[in-house]
This record gives sequence, C-alpha cells and structure tokens, in this order.
Amino acid sequence: MTVLLLVIALILAVFSGFLCWQVMEQRKLIEQMTETDQLTGLEKGPELVLTLRVLDPIALAKRESRSARLMADKLPVMVRKMVYQELMKELEAEMAEREIEVEMHLEYR
Repeated sequence: MTVLLLVIALILAVFSGFLCWQVMEQRKLIEQMTETDQLTGLEKGPELVLTLRVLDPIALAKRESRSARLMADKLPVMVRKMVYQELMKELEAEMAEREIEVEMHLEYR
C-alpha cells in the first residue's frame, strides 16, 4: 500500500514539475515578444464599436413599404435582411452627406 502511495506521490511531483516548467516557458516567451515589440496595439487601448439593432424589423418594414406588408408574413427572414440593408444604405448616405468616414458591416449572429 505504501509503495502505491509513493508511486502516486512521485507521479504527482513529476506532473507538478512539468506544469511549473510550462509556466516558466510561457513567461520567457511573453518577455521575448514584448522585447521585440511583437505585441503591437497594446498602447492604443480598446477599439470602440457601435452596434445597432432594430428591435422590430418586421413592423418597421410593414410601416414603410407596401410590398413588405405582403411579404413579411411569408418571408420574415428575407424582410429582416432587406430592412437592415436599407438601413445601412440610409446611414451610409447620411454619413457621407456629413463627411464622416465610416466602415459598416452587416453581421449575422
């Protein structure tokens, strides 16, 4: 029984040593990367991103378009996509009119 416990303790000690060695290697790697400036962009801080979500795109489409009233019940996914595309066009036009440079993307989540 004591031999079994001794073997388990030895295995745990070896595993702990291996983990300690891995941590030291990670620290060395991080130090090397910071010395050679491979970690760029840390000084800039986080990037701000504006997210816009239409709470009820189907109701908006029905209110703004006669054809959407007919399509909204049969093809709701397509109508939602069309609402967001039209909204993007209008926002881009407004930003261009005000001479504000923007980068707009439509993300599916």
